[in-house]
Amino acid sequence: MKLTWYGHSAFKIEIDGALILVDPFLTGNPSFPEELSAEEVAEGVTHVVLTHGHDDHIGDSVEILQKTGAQLISNFEICMWATRQGIENINPMNTGGMVDTGPFKLALTNAVHSSSKQGEGEAIYLGNPHGVIIEVPGQKVLYHMGDTDIFSDMALINEIYRPMIGIVPIGDRFTMGGKVAAMACRKFFNFDTIVPCHYGSFPIIDQTADSFISALGEDAGKVEQLAPGGSFQV
Repeated sequence: MKLTWYGHSAFKIEIDGALILVDPFLTGNPSFPEELSAEEVAEGVTHVVLTHGHDDHIGDSVEILQKTGAQLISNFEICMWATRQGIENINPMNTGGMVDTGPFKLALTNAVHSSSKQGEGEAIYLGNPHGVIIEVPGQKVLYHMGDTDIFSDMALINEIYRPMIGIVPIGDRFTMGGKVAAMACRKFFNFDTIVPCHYGSFPIIDQTADSFISALGEDAGKVEQLAPGGSFQV
């Protein structure tokens, strides 16, 4: 499994038989690498996963889905909204349960946040926000938390899915800040690898992962801190 971060919460996950984009906010993302283009990132994509409906997570997904024919996996409301944008290849779901795509299985978990899209002078309701569990045969389970605060049922997520790779929002204001995100990781999970995200993009959120890494204490060595555009192999 290969992970690439494009800034904010946008990730590419490359596995045998699939290339997954999660929350592909590329155009307009202040931390998206200038040397890259949305077209380059979208090349070969088979699946687009959206954690919730905010514009900084839906991002370029409609354009990518239209150009590539990739399958959209998200909550029911987002998938129905996407069909109104001309997207036909959808895999709608909701909190709990799991879908099997062949190369991987995916479940949506709770997240403490909100979910809507700004449009035509009002907010368009787009269902509940979610985290994402991705299970690949023979690989460690990955948990992208989406945008969320800490919540006690994270313990159940760990008990049910046993994720070993955690993608964790740390930027404060709209998600957990560094200290609380570190508490969530240490209290509820046994991650081998921790990837911080949702920071260093817009100026009103934290610009570095320093407070998060410091608060992790002895678990700081588990952090895989990427520069936007950076990748690593799990």
